[in-house]
Amino acid sequence: MKKVLYVKFLAIYAVFGFLSFFVISTFGSWLIENQLIRQTSDALYKEAYSIASSNQVKYFSKSSSLENLHNSLQNVATYQNAQVWILDTSGNVLINTAKTLNPENPDSIPGFDPAAFGPKYYEISHFYNQLESEHLNVMVPITLNMRTCGYVTIHYSMQNLYKQREALLQQVCIIFAVIFVISLLILVLFTISVYIPLQKVITGAKEYASGNLKYNIDINTNDEMGYLASTMNYMGEELERSSEYQKQFVANVSHDFRSPLTSIKGYAEAISDGTIPPEMYPRYLGIITSEAERLEKLTQSMLTLNNIDNQMILHCESFDINTVIKNTAAVFEVNCRQKKIQIELLLSGQNLYVSADKGKIQQVLYNLLDNAIKFSNRNSTITIETTEKHGKAYISVKDFGVGIPKEKQNKIWDRFYKIDTSRGKDRKGTGLGLAIVKEIVNAHGQNINVISTEGVGTEFIFTLNMG
Repeated sequence: MKKVLYVKFLAIYAVFGFLSFFVISTFGSWLIENQLIRQTSDALYKEAYSIASSNQVKYFSKSSSLENLHNSLQNVATYQNAQVWILDTSGNVLINTAKTLNPENPDSIPGFDPAAFGPKYYEISHFYNQLESEHLNVMVPITLNMRTCGYVTIHYSMQNLYKQREALLQQVCIIFAVIFVISLLILVLFTISVYIPLQKVITGAKEYASGNLKYNIDINTNDEMGYLASTMNYMGEELERSSEYQKQFVANVSHDFRSPLTSIKGYAEAISDGTIPPEMYPRYLGIITSEAERLEKLTQSMLTLNNIDNQMILHCESFDINTVIKNTAAVFEVNCRQKKIQIELLLSGQNLYVSADKGKIQQVLYNLLDNAIKFSNRNSTITIETTEKHGKAYISVKDFGVGIPKEKQNKIWDRFYKIDTSRGKDRKGTGLGLAIVKEIVNAHGQNINVISTEGVGTEFIFTLNMG
């Protein structure tokens, strides 16, 4: 199985990490530098304005202690890590904190033009080619009596600013690296808790698709993946049971069809080739007819179960269950006379109206009575009783026959299940009658129970809603 999706995810994750680092190192560096320039230029401008506004600077030309001003500005320069200059209007550098004070021979700036500084209060340049490297330059005029008498300039080396930028960028990169490592741990956790279990689920699905329904998906967590795995394991078990049921179903159907077909084919061939004399024809034709009826009954039962499996549709109506019981019992009059069985009706009142599908309830009663007669002893009684309790009708069919062993009572509802494996007493049975009964009763939202003692008899009791 190709792990295309996971590889794509890892590739996207790696590209995301690379692009994030690239954006931080380029765009992030630019943002940090601009922010540092704004902050530094603001601080330098405030310092320059403070110097230009001080009386010591305004009256420095009249002061006899120019050296004191130089020393004072050197302290400011040291604090700001910059150079502080005092210029006159002609561009002569009267004080430069980076040089020794020389009032008799000051440096001159060729082409000095304060207007060329522009509208900004700062610029990044070599300051009229007076500085060897680029500096952040701030210039504030010194005014006295509404007249400009000089300028205060502060020059901050861009190399220092770049070092600050790199230091801040390094911290940002460290934070990004920590976040990236944390995201890697999350990716590992995702792989362990989601991807690996998902692979197990996919493997399980492939095993089920290939027919290995006994495969177990080994995920024991209490999250969605664990729930999915347990659901798929349950599905596999149900499919396995369904497969086993289908195999058993085919085997049972084959067996139940093969026996009567073998009899029909054998007797038909015997009659055809003259093995059976003509005077015996009626007897063996009767056997052939009986076996054909058995096949017809089996086919009809299978069709009924197929309709039930394809979502039974009920046509509920209100009818008298007592009347239906009487009519159904009359159908078995001949069968009862042959075994000298008496049907006793213990019905609640003249009428007992219920709400159900009349035709399907007739089938339930027919199957229960057919079973009761089949497994009753000769010269016995079958009791059919109706009672009303708590808004429900209870219908009981009780025989005094062979009974059902306790360990087999839960299996009687299974399709094709027959208690008498020798089939001596149930020659014409299909093993589908009680399965049909249970499906019909359950489709009505009702229950059916069995009470049986081996050698004593069996009682089936089911409920219906009152009509």
